[in-house]
Amino acid sequence: MSQGGLSATIVIPAHNEEAGLRRLLPALLRDSAPGELRVIVVCNGCSDDSAAEARRHGPDVEVTELPEPSKAQALKVGGSLVTVFPVAFIDADVELDTTSVRRLLAALREPGTHAVAPARRLARAGVSRRARWYYDVWEELPAVRSGLFGRGVIALSDEGYNRVVRLPHYLSDDLAFSEAFDASERAIVQDAVVTVWPARTWQALKQRRIRVVRGTAEMRDAGVLSESATTHASDLLRLMLRNVRLVPKMPFFLAMTIAARRKARGGGVTEWNRDESSRVL
Repeated sequence: MSQGGLSATIVIPAHNEEAGLRRLLPALLRDSAPGELRVIVVCNGCSDDSAAEARRHGPDVEVTELPEPSKAQALKVGGSLVTVFPVAFIDADVELDTTSVRRLLAALREPGTHAVAPARRLARAGVSRRARWYYDVWEELPAVRSGLFGRGVIALSDEGYNRVVRLPHYLSDDLAFSEAFDASERAIVQDAVVTVWPARTWQALKQRRIRVVRGTAEMRDAGVLSESATTHASDLLRLMLRNVRLVPKMPFFLAMTIAARRKARGGGVTEWNRDESSRVL
């Protein structure tokens, strides 16, 4: 349902994302008509100029500021302000243009489709060789290719939003959103593309993977993780048989997977360990 010329709402949680917003917002709004998109930037616990940067991009951008850093709270507050659907939740450190937004919205008009995400393009410039090889394998995993997670963007119909808003908070919020929908209810829109900046160093990648492992385990323990979201040894074997160029890279993928799982089992801090390596512009 829309009001006037408004076609969708976009919610962007941002914690010290001045540089990311400087990159994302011009791309997002460059070709949009005035009033076409309502963009809500929820700055949470920011000590930089994220709020000022967001306000600089015109009247279609609204800014809400929260005192404490919490993506979960930012998503909740941003979602509560949505009055026009569809709604897209976009991480501040990715890049998505107006055309891709429109293609996501068009896909949501398909009967029975309630959640969509764009195709993922990893910006590999400056990423270490070992980290690149890990991502070369990771991107080919069936769950990664079909899931809505790991893209920094998810667009929802009003029914889709009403479903995810009832979810408890999980560490891996994008995986939880993806798992809230059957395969027939969600889609990857191949002609919409988001650019994602991955961890650039092996250590930064490890920190990201530890959080992912903990988030996945949390959902598995809660009984809300589907079999299709799990990678098995047979999946890796099929990948190598189908694509021999992945064979020399597989040891690096396995080494990282094992190291992250061991560290995750060790307990300790479960909140997001912010990766600054991917935020170097």
